[in-house]
Amino acid sequence: MPANLTSQYKDAELRFRRAADAPGKIDALREMLALLPRHKGTEKLHGDLTHRLSKLEEEAAHTARSGHRGADGGHVPREGAGQWVMLGPPNAGKSALLAALTHARPEVADYPFTTRAPMPGMVALEGAQVQLVDTPAVAGGHVEPWLPSLAGGADGLLLVVDLGADGLAEAAAAALEVMERGHVWPAGRPFPPDASPLLAPRPCHLVGNKCDQDEDGVLAGLARDAVGRDLPFLPVSALRGDGLDGLRTALWRDLHRIRVHTKEPGQKPDAGRPFVLPEGATIQDLALLVHHDLADRLRFARLWGGAARFDGQQVDRHHVLADRDVVELHV
Repeated sequence: MPANLTSQYKDAELRFRRAADAPGKIDALREMLALLPRHKGTEKLHGDLTHRLSKLEEEAAHTARSGHRGADGGHVPREGAGQWVMLGPPNAGKSALLAALTHARPEVADYPFTTRAPMPGMVALEGAQVQLVDTPAVAGGHVEPWLPSLAGGADGLLLVVDLGADGLAEAAAAALEVMERGHVWPAGRPFPPDASPLLAPRPCHLVGNKCDQDEDGVLAGLARDAVGRDLPFLPVSALRGDGLDGLRTALWRDLHRIRVHTKEPGQKPDAGRPFVLPEGATIQDLALLVHHDLADRLRFARLWGGAARFDGQQVDRHHVLADRDVVELHV
Protein backbone atom coordinates (compact mmCIF):
# COMPACT_ATOMS: atom_id res chain seq x y z
CA MET A 1 0.00 0.00 0.00
CA PRO A 2 1.38 3.45 -0.88
CA ALA A 3 2.74 5.36 2.09
CA ASN A 4 1.06 8.66 1.21
CA LEU A 5 -2.54 7.62 1.77
CA THR A 6 -4.41 10.24 3.77
CA SER A 7 -5.99 9.68 7.14
CA GLN A 8 -9.40 10.28 5.52
CA TYR A 9 -8.70 7.43 3.08
CA LYS A 10 -7.69 5.14 5.96
CA ASP A 11 -10.90 6.03 7.81
CA ALA A 12 -12.94 5.12 4.73
CA GLU A 13 -10.98 1.87 4.42
CA LEU A 14 -11.78 1.04 8.04
CA ARG A 15 -15.48 1.69 7.42
CA PHE A 16 -15.28 -0.62 4.40
CA ARG A 17 -13.80 -3.42 6.50
CA ARG A 18 -16.42 -2.95 9.22
CA ALA A 19 -19.41 -2.60 6.89
CA ALA A 20 -21.89 -5.40 7.43
CA ASP A 21 -23.85 -5.00 4.17
CA ALA A 22 -23.31 -4.26 0.49
CA PRO A 23 -24.59 -0.62 0.57
CA GLY A 24 -22.14 0.22 3.37
CA LYS A 25 -19.25 -1.39 1.52
CA ILE A 26 -20.20 0.36 -1.74
CA ASP A 27 -20.36 3.79 -0.06
CA ALA A 28 -16.99 3.25 1.61
CA LEU A 29 -15.36 2.06 -1.64
CA ARG A 30 -16.65 5.13 -3.50
CA GLU A 31 -15.14 7.36 -0.83
CA MET A 32 -11.84 5.45 -0.98
CA LEU A 33 -11.69 5.97 -4.76
CA ALA A 34 -12.46 9.68 -4.37
CA LEU A 35 -9.73 10.10 -1.74
CA LEU A 36 -7.07 7.92 -3.41
CA PRO A 37 -4.09 9.97 -4.67
CA ARG A 38 -3.63 9.47 -8.40
CA HIS A 39 -0.07 8.63 -9.49
CA LYS A 40 1.85 5.67 -10.85
CA GLY A 41 2.29 4.11 -7.42
CA THR A 42 -1.49 3.80 -6.88
CA GLU A 43 -2.44 2.38 -10.30
CA LYS A 44 -2.80 -1.21 -9.11
CA LEU A 45 -4.71 -0.19 -5.98
CA HIS A 46 -7.04 1.99 -8.08
CA GLY A 47 -7.69 -0.95 -10.42
CA ASP A 48 -8.39 -3.30 -7.52
CA LEU A 49 -10.81 -0.86 -5.89
CA THR A 50 -12.60 -0.20 -9.19
CA HIS A 51 -12.95 -3.92 -9.86
CA ARG A 52 -14.24 -4.58 -6.33
CA LEU A 53 -16.74 -1.72 -6.54
CA SER A 54 -17.98 -2.88 -9.94
CA LYS A 55 -18.52 -6.40 -8.60
CA LEU A 56 -20.43 -5.17 -5.53
CA GLU A 57 -22.63 -2.87 -7.63
CA GLU A 58 -23.36 -5.69 -10.06
CA GLU A 59 -24.37 -7.95 -7.16
CA ALA A 60 -26.56 -5.19 -5.71
CA ALA A 61 -28.24 -4.64 -9.09
CA HIS A 62 -28.91 -8.38 -9.38
CA THR A 63 -30.43 -8.39 -5.89
CA ALA A 64 -32.65 -5.44 -6.81
CA ARG A 65 -33.82 -7.15 -10.03
CA SER A 66 -34.65 -10.25 -8.00
CA GLY A 67 -36.97 -8.19 -5.83
CA HIS A 68 -34.99 -8.49 -2.57
CA ARG A 69 -34.58 -4.91 -1.37
CA GLY A 70 -32.59 -5.69 1.74
CA ALA A 71 -32.95 -4.39 5.26
CA ASP A 72 -32.57 -0.67 4.66
CA GLY A 73 -34.90 -0.41 1.63
CA GLY A 74 -33.10 2.72 0.47
CA HIS A 75 -30.20 1.49 -1.61
CA VAL A 76 -30.35 2.54 -5.27
CA PRO A 77 -27.85 0.73 -7.54
CA ARG A 78 -25.96 3.35 -9.53
CA GLU A 79 -26.50 3.39 -13.27
CA GLY A 80 -25.17 5.55 -16.07
CA ALA A 81 -22.54 8.27 -15.98
CA GLY A 82 -23.41 9.62 -12.54
CA GLN A 83 -26.07 9.89 -9.87
CA TRP A 84 -27.95 13.00 -8.70
CA VAL A 85 -30.20 12.74 -5.64
CA MET A 86 -33.07 15.16 -5.01
CA LEU A 87 -33.81 16.38 -1.49
CA GLY A 88 -36.57 18.69 -0.42
CA PRO A 89 -39.65 19.38 1.70
CA PRO A 90 -43.14 17.97 1.11
CA ASN A 91 -44.96 19.07 -2.07
CA ALA A 92 -41.88 20.71 -3.61
CA GLY A 93 -42.49 18.85 -6.87
CA LYS A 94 -39.56 16.41 -6.85
CA SER A 95 -41.67 13.59 -8.28
CA ALA A 96 -43.09 15.86 -10.99
CA LEU A 97 -39.53 16.92 -11.86
CA LEU A 98 -38.42 13.27 -12.11
CA ALA A 99 -41.35 12.54 -14.44
CA ALA A 100 -40.56 15.60 -16.59
CA LEU A 101 -36.89 14.67 -17.05
CA THR A 102 -37.00 10.86 -17.26
CA HIS A 103 -39.22 7.96 -18.31
CA ALA A 104 -39.91 7.13 -14.66
CA ARG A 105 -43.54 7.34 -13.59
CA PRO A 106 -43.62 8.18 -9.88
CA GLU A 107 -46.87 8.85 -8.09
CA VAL A 108 -47.53 12.59 -8.22
CA ALA A 109 -50.09 14.08 -5.85
CA ASP A 110 -50.82 17.28 -3.95
CA TYR A 111 -50.69 15.67 -0.53
CA PRO A 112 -47.42 15.38 1.46
CA PHE A 113 -45.19 12.28 1.70
CA THR A 114 -46.51 10.73 -1.52
CA THR A 115 -43.04 9.29 -2.19
CA ARG A 116 -42.18 6.60 0.37
CA ALA A 117 -39.17 4.92 -1.27
CA PRO A 118 -36.37 6.13 -3.55
CA MET A 119 -37.43 6.29 -7.20
CA PRO A 120 -34.66 6.39 -9.85
CA GLY A 121 -34.95 7.48 -13.46
CA MET A 122 -32.47 8.01 -16.29
CA VAL A 123 -31.91 11.40 -17.95
CA ALA A 124 -30.40 11.51 -21.45
CA LEU A 125 -27.57 14.07 -21.36
CA GLU A 126 -24.95 14.78 -24.02
CA GLY A 127 -25.00 11.27 -25.44
CA ALA A 128 -24.85 9.68 -21.99
CA GLN A 129 -27.35 8.53 -19.39
CA VAL A 130 -27.37 10.06 -15.90
CA GLN A 131 -29.37 8.76 -12.95
CA LEU A 132 -31.77 11.06 -11.10
CA VAL A 133 -33.28 9.82 -7.83
CA ASP A 134 -36.46 11.08 -6.20
CA THR A 135 -36.61 10.64 -2.41
CA PRO A 136 -39.18 10.91 0.39
CA ALA A 137 -39.75 14.41 1.68
CA VAL A 138 -37.42 15.84 4.32
CA ALA A 139 -39.30 17.61 7.09
CA GLY A 140 -38.60 18.54 10.68
CA GLY A 141 -38.51 15.34 12.71
CA HIS A 142 -39.17 13.10 9.70
CA VAL A 143 -36.18 11.71 7.79
CA GLU A 144 -35.91 8.17 6.46
CA PRO A 145 -32.96 6.50 8.25
CA TRP A 146 -31.32 5.45 4.98
CA LEU A 147 -31.53 8.87 3.32
CA PRO A 148 -28.18 10.29 4.58
CA SER A 149 -26.35 7.27 3.17
CA LEU A 150 -28.08 7.66 -0.20
CA ALA A 151 -27.25 11.38 -0.30
CA GLY A 152 -23.67 10.71 0.75
CA GLY A 153 -23.11 8.26 -2.10
CA ALA A 154 -24.44 10.59 -4.80
CA ASP A 155 -22.28 12.53 -7.24
CA GLY A 156 -24.44 15.61 -6.75
CA LEU A 157 -27.51 16.87 -4.87
CA LEU A 158 -30.51 18.91 -5.95
CA LEU A 159 -32.29 20.84 -3.20
CA VAL A 160 -35.78 21.17 -4.69
CA VAL A 161 -38.18 23.76 -3.26
CA ASP A 162 -41.55 25.24 -4.16
CA LEU A 163 -40.86 28.92 -4.81
CA GLY A 164 -44.20 29.92 -3.32
CA ALA A 165 -43.95 27.84 -0.14
CA ASP A 166 -43.33 29.11 3.37
CA GLY A 167 -40.51 27.95 5.62
CA LEU A 168 -37.85 27.55 2.92
CA ALA A 169 -35.01 28.38 5.32
CA GLU A 170 -36.12 25.58 7.64
CA ALA A 171 -36.57 23.20 4.70
CA ALA A 172 -33.06 23.95 3.45
CA ALA A 173 -31.60 23.47 6.92
CA ALA A 174 -33.26 20.04 7.20
CA ALA A 175 -31.87 18.97 3.81
CA LEU A 176 -28.39 20.23 4.69
CA GLU A 177 -28.54 18.25 7.92
CA VAL A 178 -29.25 15.10 5.89
CA MET A 179 -26.26 15.90 3.69
CA GLU A 180 -23.98 16.47 6.67
CA ARG A 181 -25.06 13.16 8.22
CA GLY A 182 -24.11 11.58 4.89
CA HIS A 183 -20.65 13.23 5.09
CA VAL A 184 -21.22 15.58 2.12
CA TRP A 185 -21.70 19.33 1.87
CA PRO A 186 -22.43 21.83 -0.93
CA ALA A 187 -19.26 22.62 -2.88
CA GLY A 188 -18.27 26.24 -2.38
CA ARG A 189 -20.12 26.70 0.91
CA PRO A 190 -17.93 26.88 4.05
CA PHE A 191 -18.05 23.73 6.16
CA PRO A 192 -20.00 23.96 9.43
CA PRO A 193 -18.01 24.56 12.63
CA ASP A 194 -16.51 21.34 14.03
CA ALA A 195 -17.41 19.48 10.83
CA SER A 196 -16.34 15.86 10.54
CA PRO A 197 -12.98 15.38 8.77
CA LEU A 198 -14.84 12.97 6.47
CA LEU A 199 -17.13 15.76 5.21
CA ALA A 200 -16.58 16.11 1.45
CA PRO A 201 -17.80 18.76 -1.01
CA ARG A 202 -20.39 17.77 -3.61
CA PRO A 203 -22.10 19.80 -6.35
CA CYS A 204 -25.39 21.07 -4.96
CA HIS A 205 -27.99 23.18 -6.78
CA LEU A 206 -31.02 24.97 -5.44
CA VAL A 207 -33.87 24.14 -7.83
CA GLY A 208 -36.78 26.55 -7.51
CA ASN A 209 -39.79 24.65 -8.87
CA LYS A 210 -43.10 26.20 -10.03
CA CYS A 211 -41.43 29.26 -11.55
CA ASP A 212 -44.47 29.45 -13.87
CA GLN A 213 -46.23 31.02 -10.86
CA ASP A 214 -43.46 33.62 -10.45
CA GLU A 215 -43.40 35.59 -13.69
CA ASP A 216 -41.75 38.66 -12.10
CA GLY A 217 -39.07 36.67 -10.23
CA VAL A 218 -39.99 38.04 -6.80
CA LEU A 219 -40.52 34.61 -5.26
CA ALA A 220 -37.22 33.38 -6.68
CA GLY A 221 -35.38 36.25 -5.02
CA LEU A 222 -37.04 35.54 -1.68
CA ALA A 223 -36.19 31.84 -1.95
CA ARG A 224 -32.55 32.58 -2.68
CA ASP A 225 -32.37 34.91 0.30
CA ALA A 226 -33.95 32.26 2.53
CA VAL A 227 -31.76 29.36 1.41
CA GLY A 228 -28.54 31.19 0.60
CA ARG A 229 -27.24 32.91 -2.50
CA ASP A 230 -24.03 30.85 -2.42
CA LEU A 231 -25.86 27.86 -3.93
CA PRO A 232 -26.22 27.79 -7.73
CA PHE A 233 -29.86 28.57 -8.46
CA LEU A 234 -32.02 27.10 -11.23
CA PRO A 235 -35.66 28.24 -11.58
CA VAL A 236 -37.76 25.55 -13.30
CA SER A 237 -41.33 24.49 -13.91
CA ALA A 238 -41.85 20.75 -13.98
CA LEU A 239 -45.40 21.44 -15.19
CA ARG A 240 -44.62 23.81 -18.08
CA GLY A 241 -41.04 22.80 -18.85
CA ASP A 242 -39.39 26.15 -18.11
CA GLY A 243 -35.70 25.89 -17.25
CA LEU A 244 -35.42 22.12 -17.81
CA ASP A 245 -32.83 22.50 -20.59
CA GLY A 246 -30.69 24.63 -18.28
CA LEU A 247 -31.06 22.03 -15.54
CA ARG A 248 -29.97 19.26 -17.93
CA THR A 249 -26.89 21.31 -18.87
CA ALA A 250 -25.98 21.79 -15.21
CA LEU A 251 -26.49 18.12 -14.38
CA TRP A 252 -23.98 17.08 -17.03
CA ARG A 253 -21.47 19.93 -16.58
CA ASP A 254 -21.13 19.50 -12.82
CA LEU A 255 -20.50 15.77 -13.01
CA HIS A 256 -17.13 16.64 -14.62
CA ARG A 257 -17.20 13.67 -16.97
CA ILE A 258 -15.68 13.06 -20.38
CA ARG A 259 -16.95 10.88 -23.25
CA VAL A 260 -14.53 8.58 -25.07
CA HIS A 261 -15.14 6.30 -28.04
CA THR A 262 -12.99 3.29 -28.85
CA LYS A 263 -12.08 1.73 -32.21
CA GLU A 264 -10.53 -1.43 -33.55
CA PRO A 265 -7.38 -1.12 -35.71
CA GLY A 266 -8.40 -0.34 -39.27
CA GLN A 267 -12.06 0.15 -38.32
CA LYS A 268 -14.27 3.17 -37.75
CA PRO A 269 -14.94 4.33 -34.17
CA ASP A 270 -17.66 2.55 -32.23
CA ALA A 271 -20.83 4.48 -33.02
CA GLY A 272 -22.61 3.33 -29.87
CA ARG A 273 -22.69 5.03 -26.52
CA PRO A 274 -19.31 6.37 -25.45
CA PHE A 275 -17.40 5.26 -22.40
CA VAL A 276 -17.88 7.89 -19.70
CA LEU A 277 -15.01 8.63 -17.31
CA PRO A 278 -14.19 11.35 -14.77
CA GLU A 279 -12.15 14.33 -15.90
CA GLY A 280 -8.46 13.54 -15.50
CA ALA A 281 -8.93 9.86 -16.40
CA THR A 282 -6.09 8.15 -18.26
CA ILE A 283 -5.70 5.53 -20.97
CA GLN A 284 -5.19 3.02 -18.13
CA ASP A 285 -8.56 3.97 -16.61
CA LEU A 286 -10.25 3.47 -19.99
CA ALA A 287 -8.63 0.05 -20.40
CA LEU A 288 -9.89 -0.97 -16.94
CA LEU A 289 -13.37 0.11 -17.92
CA VAL A 290 -13.29 -1.85 -21.18
CA HIS A 291 -11.99 -5.03 -19.53
CA HIS A 292 -9.90 -5.67 -16.44
CA ASP A 293 -7.57 -8.11 -18.24
CA LEU A 294 -7.02 -5.63 -21.06
CA ALA A 295 -5.46 -3.13 -18.66
CA ASP A 296 -2.82 -5.68 -17.59
CA ARG A 297 -1.80 -6.41 -21.20
CA LEU A 298 -1.95 -2.84 -22.50
CA ARG A 299 1.17 -1.69 -24.39
CA PHE A 300 0.12 1.67 -25.85
CA ALA A 301 -2.83 3.46 -27.43
CA ARG A 302 -3.49 5.61 -30.49
CA LEU A 303 -5.53 8.77 -30.32
CA TRP A 304 -7.84 10.66 -32.69
CA GLY A 305 -9.77 13.88 -32.19
CA GLY A 306 -10.11 15.55 -28.81
CA ALA A 307 -6.69 16.77 -27.72
CA ALA A 308 -4.65 14.59 -30.13
CA ARG A 309 -1.79 16.51 -31.75
CA PHE A 310 -2.37 14.50 -34.94
CA ASP A 311 -4.58 11.60 -35.98
CA GLY A 312 -3.27 8.28 -34.69
CA GLN A 313 -0.95 9.85 -32.13
CA GLN A 314 0.70 7.13 -30.04
CA VAL A 315 0.38 7.62 -26.27
CA ASP A 316 1.20 5.54 -23.20
CA ARG A 317 -1.12 4.31 -20.45
CA HIS A 318 -0.56 7.47 -18.36
CA HIS A 319 -1.86 9.84 -21.03
CA VAL A 320 -4.76 12.00 -19.73
CA LEU A 321 -7.84 11.74 -21.91
CA ALA A 322 -9.98 14.62 -23.18
CA ASP A 323 -13.68 14.82 -23.99
CA ARG A 324 -14.58 13.31 -27.38
CA ASP A 325 -11.29 11.42 -27.75
CA VAL A 326 -11.29 8.34 -29.99
CA VAL A 327 -8.92 5.68 -28.67
CA GLU A 328 -7.44 2.54 -30.16
CA LEU A 329 -6.03 0.23 -27.48
CA HIS A 330 -3.08 -2.02 -28.33
CA VAL A 331 -2.00 -5.05 -26.27
